[in-house]
Amino acid sequence: MEEIILSRETIYEGRIVKLDRLEVQLPNGKTAQRDVIRHPGAAAVVALDDAQQLLMVRQFRMAAGRVLLEIPAGTLEPDEAPIVCAERELQEEAGMKPGKLQALGGIFVAPGYTSEFIHLFLATDLVPSQLTQDDDEFLEVERVTMAQALALIDSGEICDAKSVTGILRAARLLEI
Repeated sequence: MEEIILSRETIYEGRIVKLDRLEVQLPNGKTAQRDVIRHPGAAAVVALDDAQQLLMVRQFRMAAGRVLLEIPAGTLEPDEAPIVCAERELQEEAGMKPGKLQALGGIFVAPGYTSEFIHLFLATDLVPSQLTQDDDEFLEVERVTMAQALALIDSGEICDAKSVTGILRAARLLEI
């Protein structure tokens, strides 16, 4: 069932992503073209404070064309471990440092056209620790209970894949 890459051409290289056009050999011997967005990966954090509230961030997302309510997340730096990225992003976006980070697995965002894989973590034992946000990030921190977050998933307000998956995996782990 695997496809074999016969050739690769980089069509575009940006600040975060690269677009490659691949010619592949299909399992039946025929060839096809694939456009693949290469992404370095990311980490996302379901952060639960001592009051059992999740720290969420509300920010405008150009690709979605609207403001979304999401769990804190960010792109991996070159050679950065996902757990290090998760801790950094939580400090940058929500001003908290986790005492404990537990892996919740991960997800391919859209494997039909991008290599982006997001590593998911549950953060607990939070302590205040603010790192400087990126210059192009404008976000608001919002706290919601797990029950509220689950209801926001059901209503469609929380609708990005990393947040939905992370919250559902955390709820299952915590038996909520």
